[in-house]
Amino acid sequence: MIYTVECSFNNPAQEAEWNAFYSNDKLPALISVNGFITSQRFIALTDGCPRYLAIHSIRAVEVLSSRHYLQAGGGNFAKWQEHITDWHRNIYDMPDQAPEVKKGDYLLCCEASSQALLELGLKPIALNAIALDKQPEKRWLAVSSQLTLDDIKTNQANIHVYQAMGKQLTSF
Repeated sequence: MIYTVECSFNNPAQEAEWNAFYSNDKLPALISVNGFITSQRFIALTDGCPRYLAIHSIRAVEVLSSRHYLQAGGGNFAKWQEHITDWHRNIYDMPDQAPEVKKGDYLLCCEASSQALLELGLKPIALNAIALDKQPEKRWLAVSSQLTLDDIKTNQANIHVYQAMGKQLTSF
């Protein structure tokens, strides 16, 4: 399954510190939780979506109600909570783990259909929401190492483009 957390941050003066906390403290704490397989964090390069996206591969929905998850700070941003806006959490049914997005690659996300990703010559991964907010209900992801940001933006206005903020963390 794929667990996504999306949000924006409304305090520019503390955003660098918050990003350091999230990438250096929160993600490693989450990947240590039994049932988390991968974790990776992204920043949006296009408008019309929350600025940040974290994608986690998990074994089951129940992982998010485990004591270990809650003790690791899951579902809570502590002192940063008042600055978090546009926060959404979803669980998507997916038979495989989230794809790794390497430095220089783009993660493309489309909520309308897979067609825009197919037209770019990509192989979309279909996600269907099964728990938490369930919005968007359907979503398609693809990773591109070939396309330029200008190519994507020029040809496909309904695709959100993200860049990895670090390597994909794994529990293995």
